[in-house]
Amino acid sequence: MNPAFSVIFLTTLIGAGQGLYLALFAAQISGQADGRFLVLGGAIALALAGGGLIASFFHLGRPERAWRSAAMWRTSWLSREVIALPLFMGGVFMWTLAHALATGGTLALGVAAALACIALFVCTAMVYASVRFLQEWASAYTLVNYALLGLASGCTLATVLAAYGAPALAPAFGSAALLLTALAGLSRVLSLRRNARLKPKSTLQTAIGIRHPQIVQRAMGFMGGSFNTREFFHGKTAAALRSVKWVFLLGAFVLPLVLLALGLSSASAGLLALAFGVQYLGLLAERWFFLAQANHPQNLYYQAVS
Repeated sequence: MNPAFSVIFLTTLIGAGQGLYLALFAAQISGQADGRFLVLGGAIALALAGGGLIASFFHLGRPERAWRSAAMWRTSWLSREVIALPLFMGGVFMWTLAHALATGGTLALGVAAALACIALFVCTAMVYASVRFLQEWASAYTLVNYALLGLASGCTLATVLAAYGAPALAPAFGSAALLLTALAGLSRVLSLRRNARLKPKSTLQTAIGIRHPQIVQRAMGFMGGSFNTREFFHGKTAAALRSVKWVFLLGAFVLPLVLLALGLSSASAGLLALAFGVQYLGLLAERWFFLAQANHPQNLYYQAVS
């Protein structure tokens, strides 16, 4: 597939916002976080989700009709995601406002926002996992990876915020970030191994409906480009894909683990901030690779060039 950067920023930003919120809510439940820290963190989580929402509009051909995307909620995971994201943002906003005004009821609001957060993780992942003919996406790993990557990046960001504003919380957040980053890395490696063993279910014969054993394609069927040739294939070489894979494995998992460990051991807020920055850049590469790796069956016909 041809990755859209609007979708890349949408999923990585809201994932970090979801992970950050859940880390903050866990801190509230433990009773170790004060109201000011939770308000600051809640505002940042809301800003990340809002940034993802804004990015999503750049993926729409007619943004003024965006409201229609929620109409098919009975059958479409995309429609459910469109509903779950505002619910999550509204819940985080009310939870943050309640802490800011000290009005009470923050636990009930926090539970509601957490449920919306979990629903959003499921909906976002299922947008891709439910596409059965794209074998690279149609896996339980898709849901696991989306959740773990969001939780890992959110906990890393929570560690950074704690290092600057609530040092007593930094070790707990940092330990969670280390564990979740390691688990996310393991899950992603396993998904890569699975995808490497996939055998295409479609062939050139099934693509054009001709069963002859010897078919050689000479052209893609167009004098110039088309929607099919632009939207369903990234146009990069196999070597480029391998390079991106190693970039995201290092950037999203290995380097953040090293920087987190060093930052926690030395109580360096700068190293912790660097860990989040490196991890987020790695997640951008990971999401690009995730989208690009999916091989649409129509490419059997349209990607050959005469």
